[in-house]
Amino acid sequence: MRTLLEASFRAAVAAADPLKVLPLQLPAPPRGNTFVAAAGKAAASMALAVERHWPASAPLEGIAVTRYGHSLPTKRIRVVEASHPVPDEAGENAAREILAGTRALGPDDLLLALISGGGSALLSLPAEGVSMAALKAMTRELLRCGASIQEINTVRKHLSAIQGGRLAAACRAPVLALAISDVTGDNPTHIASGPCAPDPTTCADAAAVLQRYGIEPPGDFSETPKPGDPGFARVENRVIATAHRSLEAAAEVFRAQGVTPVILGDSIAGEACEVAKVMAALVREIRLHGSPWTPPVALISGGECTVTLRASGGRGGRCSEFLLALAVALEGMDDVWAIAADTDGIDGSEDNAGALLRPDTLARGHARALDAKTHLAANDSYGFFAALGDLVVTGPTRTNVNDFRAILVR
Repeated sequence: MRTLLEASFRAAVAAADPLKVLPLQLPAPPRGNTFVAAAGKAAASMALAVERHWPASAPLEGIAVTRYGHSLPTKRIRVVEASHPVPDEAGENAAREILAGTRALGPDDLLLALISGGGSALLSLPAEGVSMAALKAMTRELLRCGASIQEINTVRKHLSAIQGGRLAAACRAPVLALAISDVTGDNPTHIASGPCAPDPTTCADAAAVLQRYGIEPPGDFSETPKPGDPGFARVENRVIATAHRSLEAAAEVFRAQGVTPVILGDSIAGEACEVAKVMAALVREIRLHGSPWTPPVALISGGECTVTLRASGGRGGRCSEFLLALAVALEGMDDVWAIAADTDGIDGSEDNAGALLRPDTLARGHARALDAKTHLAANDSYGFFAALGDLVVTGPTRTNVNDFRAILVR
């Protein structure tokens, strides 16, 4: 069962591999120069995909900013590593260079933007009057209090000199933005805070988010370009990989093994612990009553849960927290296995993509003097699953279509 669950996760990741999905989306080279502006956890692999398939005779240069440890060797596009999820000066400097390179383009050139999840933090260029130190502090507070990614990005856009459509607005050349979506709904305005997409949110929306969580603004908000702005007539935003396509690829793995796959959706959000309770109730209905599906069945879902920290010193992320909460809710139910992992290979604060749940997880924890409820209260799902040898460790996948969850009821 572990082999099957891990195979389903690998299939989900492979369906969003930039080296496979990006080449078919590349345009013909322009008459002039092509400048690549890449940002996100998939930035290095997206840049490499462009290099491998771009004509040697056609001019090509640019910058790809990605998370520390996610780099790849490239020749024509320079890769820069920076901090995620809290921004840093390396990302700020890369964003400044990207903006300068974009402004230098003319009508015969092309801005090829390669956008993926994580780009909001990695492509951080504070607006005038906003310091990087203040932006870091605000980001930490928003992450700590469990704000959704849409809320965080709404605030970021109105404190940025490059996000919220500002990168495209600064360009005189045609713009093609190819995006790997890590957000529910796959709207380009939300992917990496939409550097090439018009922004429907307002300064008032950003202020309301900070007020909701009791956080002081780090500076003055500035308004973003809106839908209908004529400057976006020469801009195309194209989503080339999505969470739902990855769920479909995982479903094929289960189907090939005689297990009925049920895709519950790619936009499941909310507190990880609360989502786990709902999933556990559905599992009980299937396991005890054969309804609404008869086992063997695999419940597959994606999206992005949140974790509101209840204690300091916890280790883990939303995937492993979801799985630990699911274990507690199922109370060792027979014939139920599960996996929850982030498709970027990093779940929260540690080195794992996620974890695995077995029917005997709680029993094995008890044998090692590990109390699941205690670890859950301390937000230490990593410590619990690490002690059992049930972490899923892949290293950086260099893509990102959000979380993957599969619950297998035999």
